[in-house]
Amino acid sequence: MTEDRPARNVTRRVSVQGVRLRFAAAHMATLGGDLEPLHGHNYLVRCRVDGTLTPDGWVIDFSLLKRYMREACEVLDHHFLLQTRSPLLDVRADADGWDVRFGAREYRFPAADVVALPIANTTAELLAEWLAGRVEDALRAGGHGNIARVAIDVQEMPGQSGGYTRSLA
Repeated sequence: MTEDRPARNVTRRVSVQGVRLRFAAAHMATLGGDLEPLHGHNYLVRCRVDGTLTPDGWVIDFSLLKRYMREACEVLDHHFLLQTRSPLLDVRADADGWDVRFGAREYRFPAADVVALPIANTTAELLAEWLAGRVEDALRAGGHGNIARVAIDVQEMPGQSGGYTRSLA
């Protein structure tokens, strides 16, 4: 017979994914010193959080975590995702839009169609990191101090995803 005793150093995990945790967006990632053609994906997102149980026996309410993730996805949905910290792109903004140059290639994007991201590239891994930051901000604002880690996976197409995990110490 085992006696009932609290487990030490135990974390629990909650994971959400699904129909409303997605976004459609265009991008042009850089790879090996080159720029991909402008194209888009219907991205799917999964969010996992690890933490200790609240007095009610939850890590977090599923509906809250889905809301935080959905709100982050909505920022990106139906936009061009621009990596403003790319060392390979010449990126300039004015009141009406964004100019992007790569060698002889030049693009002009209306301001309303662009989400300017402070990242070096629009890879699934870096998009996952950006999304993790948004979810972390929402968790902190919501008072979820029991959450120790957030992990995001961004799927560009079936069988192809990138992820990021962040400790919230």
